[in-house]
Amino acid sequence: MSSDGGLPTTGPFEGPEKLLEIWFKPSPVDVPGASTDVGGKFGLRKVPRSVWEAMLDIVQCKILSVVQGAEMDAYLLSESSFFVSPHRLILKTCGTTLNLLGVPRILEIARDYAALPSVYRCFYSRKAFMFPERQLGPHRDWRAEIEYLDQIFPNGAAYTIGKVNGDHWLLYMTSPGEDAGQWIGSSAQDDGALPDVHGEATELEALSSPVDITQDYTIEILMTQLSPAACRPFADTSSEADPSDHASALSSSIGISGLFPPHLTTLDAYSFMPCGYSCNALIEWRDDAGKRPARSGEGYYTIHVTPEEGWSYASFECNVPLPTLPSEHSRGIPDLKTLVRRVVNIFQPGRLTLTLFISSEDNNNTEEEGGETAVETAQRAFRTALTSGARGVEKGTGGSGGVYKRTDKINYEFGGYDLAFATFELCPPGNLPSPPNTS
Repeated sequence: MSSDGGLPTTGPFEGPEKLLEIWFKPSPVDVPGASTDVGGKFGLRKVPRSVWEAMLDIVQCKILSVVQGAEMDAYLLSESSFFVSPHRLILKTCGTTLNLLGVPRILEIARDYAALPSVYRCFYSRKAFMFPERQLGPHRDWRAEIEYLDQIFPNGAAYTIGKVNGDHWLLYMTSPGEDAGQWIGSSAQDDGALPDVHGEATELEALSSPVDITQDYTIEILMTQLSPAACRPFADTSSEADPSDHASALSSSIGISGLFPPHLTTLDAYSFMPCGYSCNALIEWRDDAGKRPARSGEGYYTIHVTPEEGWSYASFECNVPLPTLPSEHSRGIPDLKTLVRRVVNIFQPGRLTLTLFISSEDNNNTEEEGGETAVETAQRAFRTALTSGARGVEKGTGGSGGVYKRTDKINYEFGGYDLAFATFELCPPGNLPSPPNTS
C-alpha cells in the first residue's frame, strides 16, 4: 500500500505495522467540553480533517476515507489506519512510513485544537520488521525508536517480548502522569533528526493514579506466510474496479463482513492496485453507544493485507472487549476463541503472533479472589482455537481448519496493564498435536 493507492513497484513491501496510541485523558468524560457536548464532537474529534492531513504528510501517508461513528472517527489511510476519539488517538502505519515523526505535531494539535496540553499515557508497539534495512528515520532500529520517544516522554519504558532471534513483539509505554509529553514547540525533531539521548529506559512504577473508567482491551493477530488460496482474492484487483466497491464485495465473499454482527458494524474497505487490502470497522457493542461518555459502547477492528508471495502478511486488531465464552447476552459479539478461529480461517497463515493487551484492574481483582486472570483465560482460548483445527471451525465459515502448534507463550505484567503473548505455526499434515486439555 502506498500514498498513490498502490503498492511499491520495486522491492518487497513491509507489512508489519507501527502502532502508536496516545491517551490525553483517562476517558472521554475527562476531556474539556464533555459535559456540554452534543453529538460526540468534542476533544480531538473537533480537529478539522485538513489538520490531520497535514500531520499525516509528515508521516508520509494519505487519508482515503473516513467513517464518523458514535464515539470515534475511523480514517482509512494509504498505509493502514487512524482512529480518533475525544481523549485518545491511534495511528497504525505500515511500509516505510515515519510514524513517530508525527508525534510532535500530534501533541501540538491536541494542545491547540482540543485544549489537551499533556499526555496521560503513550503506547508504541510493533512486530519485528521483515525488512528493517528499508526503514527510515528512527524506525531503522528499535534502540533509535526508544531514544526518539525518550526525548519526548520522560517516564517511558521499553520491552522486547518473545524470541529475539525469532517472532517477537516490541513495546514502549509511559506511566500515567499529567506532566508527560508536554510539547512546547518545534525542534530539530521535525526534520527527522534523532534526539541525542543515552541511557536505558526506566522501569515502570506501579500505577498510582485512579484507574480508567472502562477497561482497555486490545487484541492483535499478526499473520505471515498466508496460503496461496487465501492471498488470491487480494491479488486480483482490476484496474477498472472501484476500490471501495471491490473491497466491499470481497469483504462479504471471504467472511470479513461476518466477523461481527453486520447490524452492529459499519465497514469501510479499500482494495489497492495491483494488490492489497485494508478495512476499518466500527462496532456498536453496547446499545447506548455514544450516549454515555463515561462508558464506552463503540469499538473498532482493522485489517490490512499484503498478499505478495515471499512476504505475505495480514494483521487484525480489535478493541471490543470479547466474552470468554459464548453468551446469549453478548448481542452476537463473538467470544475470543471464536473470533480468533474466524480470522485465521480467512487468512490461513503459516505462522502467527497473538497479543492481548488489557488494563489490569480486573486481573488484579480476579487474582485476589483466587480466580483465573484475563490473560490466563486468553492463553487458553488461543490454544483451544488453534490447536483444535477442524474441530474448532464453525459451520459455514469456510477456511482450511488448519491445525497449529504453539511455539511460544508469555504472560507479562506491566504498570497498569497485562499482556498475553503467544506464537503458533501450522503443523504439517500427519504431524498434528493432541487435542488441548481445556479443563
